[in-house]
Amino acid sequence: MRSPLQGGLPPPDVVAGEVVEIACDESGFSGTNLLRSDAPVITHASVDLTRGEAAGVIAGLHAGRPHELKSGQLLRRPGLVLDRFLAALAGRAHVHRIDKQSFLVSRIVDLLLAEPSYAAGTSLARDPRAEALAGHPAGPPWDAFLAAFAELARTKRPGPIGPRVDRFFRTRDLLVRGTPADPVLDALDPAHVRAVVTRLDAEDKAIPPPLEPLLPALAETVLFWSRGGRRVLVVHDEQSALTAGRLTRLQRALAGPDGASPLAGLVTVDSRDDPRVQVADLLAGMARRGLVTDALVEAQLVPPEAVRQRERPSPGQR
Repeated sequence: MRSPLQGGLPPPDVVAGEVVEIACDESGFSGTNLLRSDAPVITHASVDLTRGEAAGVIAGLHAGRPHELKSGQLLRRPGLVLDRFLAALAGRAHVHRIDKQSFLVSRIVDLLLAEPSYAAGTSLARDPRAEALAGHPAGPPWDAFLAAFAELARTKRPGPIGPRVDRFFRTRDLLVRGTPADPVLDALDPAHVRAVVTRLDAEDKAIPPPLEPLLPALAETVLFWSRGGRRVLVVHDEQSALTAGRLTRLQRALAGPDGASPLAGLVTVDSRDDPRVQVADLLAGMARRGLVTDALVEAQLVPPEAVRQRERPSPGQR
């Protein structure tokens, strides 16, 4: 027996205005383990195919076999099959790509230097300080700083606040030692950081989960498909992060001056039951491996060339 589906925010019976329905899935998700993962990027793919169109795409890839096809299987097929798959999605698909390390950098700014918001980390509230911090030289001190932030921002079994804050600032001090003043790192204030972490540990619902990249990825996906004033109804593979409370707050954060939000609602499904989500899953897996043209992909704080260099298909995936 299958477990009941989790998450979602069903739309009202009647959605005003023009509506586009999209199906979404992701690839490379590793929970809050953003630094210790074999997949340095997360891709969130969406398509606006009908069920019939998506079923036709899937049938053409696995000759009508009933089991769910995954991207790893598709990548072992000849290039012509991949080309045919991408051709079928021309003008009907979008991918948002997030570099996990860059996402952590943006979270430092969003959480500790600005008022935490569900619009943070999206194009609605992009902070140039995150871009500046992302350009910091890599190396052991930088890695230790990011690891200390990840520990600081954990919301499950986080441990006492004091030692986490102290460790974070020790790594910050080591990072800036002997270098010119850094306006972003220097702006971090222990009292403010402690106050924010106290709110996190108290499960302040106004703060989005700090180490959860799926919500800003979903926001950018909705903003893309809402161009032209359309509202977006999302059909998404089941994800525990997509709770009704979080989606309601995201819906409000995306609302325009008139109070109308482009996010009409979100329905979770089992990917085995919806060929549209299966197509999105395949596309996300291909994009994570750098096999999708940049015309389909929006990247957050990381050049597409860097993604292709950092993550190439292993011989068994080609």
